[in-house]
Amino acid sequence: MPVISAARYGKDNVRVYKVDRDEASGTHTVTEMTVCCLLEGQIDTSYTVADNSVVVATDSIKNTIYIKAKEHPVNPPELYASFLGQHFLDTYAHISAANISIAVKRWTRMVIDGKEHPHSFYRDSEETRNVEARITREGLEITSGIAGLLVLKSTGSAFYGFVRDEYTTLAETWDRILSTDVDATWKWNTFPSVAAVQQKAAQFDKAWDDARKITMKTFAEENSPSVQNTMYKMSEQILEAAPEVATVTYALPNKHYFEIDLSWHKGLKNTGKDAEVYAPQSGPNGLIKCEVSRS
Repeated sequence: MPVISAARYGKDNVRVYKVDRDEASGTHTVTEMTVCCLLEGQIDTSYTVADNSVVVATDSIKNTIYIKAKEHPVNPPELYASFLGQHFLDTYAHISAANISIAVKRWTRMVIDGKEHPHSFYRDSEETRNVEARITREGLEITSGIAGLLVLKSTGSAFYGFVRDEYTTLAETWDRILSTDVDATWKWNTFPSVAAVQQKAAQFDKAWDDARKITMKTFAEENSPSVQNTMYKMSEQILEAAPEVATVTYALPNKHYFEIDLSWHKGLKNTGKDAEVYAPQSGPNGLIKCEVSRS
């Protein structure tokens, strides 16, 4: 007999914008985010026998996302996710878990004539600050992250010593372009309550700032022998910087830039040490992932 083995539902792609106004200084701080909230619990009958009495309407979930953004701070997003998820457990006895996903967009304050403008901003990239939170009656599992941080360096990367056999055409290189879209996450030790998250709220901004700086500094300064080794070094530094983080993950696509042989045109040299013009590749691309935990 068929049975429901797992189910969750809710509202996705809820776009939220909030402005905080400092009346004394006239400075505004803005936050724009996209929120997804999926609920679990004693909801099987809504699937099996069309019993909608156990369903909190997804429109009500959307409304709650807006209301909680008004009632609570939305920064850091880890804390807002905790308040939002806990609401559903406190309000509906049959709901056992709330899964909250948040992607915060970048709005960077404009600098006009050398001064930060109090209420004007620009989007300097498609990078997002991400949060995944699962709130249950046993505690809160929170994962923070960075996505869409596009980086490139024109030298300082190598790749050699890999397996060579009858399937290999790739040449070894001691100097290449390295570019990737950074997707990094760090999972915190489980929090027992929203109050515990609130007590530690300051650590979330610090960890995000540290992880971003570590990622870019390591990427820029290291003479990388491989993406694998570089991402491991990033991970171990984040674990050192954030003692309450349990695991760090990276997923880095290797965005290739290939030399173009132009020797067919009047003997024009554009390979090896003479390479200046490259062809950026959209695919296929390498994809390297790792998860680094504490021993």
